[in-house]
Amino acid sequence: MPVVSTNGIELHYETQGAGTPLVLLAGLGYPAWQWHRMAPLLAEHCQVILPDNRGVGQSSKPAGPYIAELLAADTVGLLDALGIAQAAVLGHSMGGFIAQALALDYPQRVSKLILAATNFGGPRHVPILPAAMAVLTDASGDPATRFRKGLAVSTAPGFAAREPEIVEQWLAWRLANPIDLTGYQGQLAIGLGLLREEACFEPRLPAIAAATLILAGAHDAVVPPANAELLAQRIPRSRVQMLPDAGHFFPLETPEAAVQAIVAFIGE
Repeated sequence: MPVVSTNGIELHYETQGAGTPLVLLAGLGYPAWQWHRMAPLLAEHCQVILPDNRGVGQSSKPAGPYIAELLAADTVGLLDALGIAQAAVLGHSMGGFIAQALALDYPQRVSKLILAATNFGGPRHVPILPAAMAVLTDASGDPATRFRKGLAVSTAPGFAAREPEIVEQWLAWRLANPIDLTGYQGQLAIGLGLLREEACFEPRLPAIAAATLILAGAHDAVVPPANAELLAQRIPRSRVQMLPDAGHFFPLETPEAAVQAIVAFIGE
């Protein structure tokens, strides 16, 4: 992967395809690998830009805490290095926090905004379901067992049984690429910092100028889909599209359905 120096770090990235620039911002603890099922499909229509966010993959992993605005500035530095004045931006989960910061702090750089499986923080967002929280914070058992339990609550019911090959590939990747604790803690602070009323995006969202697509998995227990409607109520030029067969990780669960929605939106 090529690398650029931006905002005091080295940011690794890759690009695929040609056409309208589209930046994909991954969620907590995931590098660009998160998009490996979607990116080739999107690259048939767009120039797909896939950074490893600060804290993961081959990018720098300085000690945190990080904030969404910091990683938004990282991304703008990447666009500058690539000579891209404006791009569509898609952020998934934690990447959705970065995308919101980008659209608010650098509105001229965002042609269209896609917020996926995310929320605006603060006391009025719909939190993770208690059952999912219990599983995802349980540190008992070996890494493979913890992964399988976490995947079961983060994907649609029955996904693991229907797609055992994808699950095994996913598990093999995670075991071969364990989470870097320093970077993970830095990224984790992004969402935790947004829980405060004074820090959340909610009151700022009416200032988003870009047309916005809000994607949600109907079975998302990590970021419940009710958050999509809350975002849409506050972002002026926005609409919600529900992915009926997906949970939180729809980039890996139902990539074709997600790509179809994204390509149609960017092409409007």
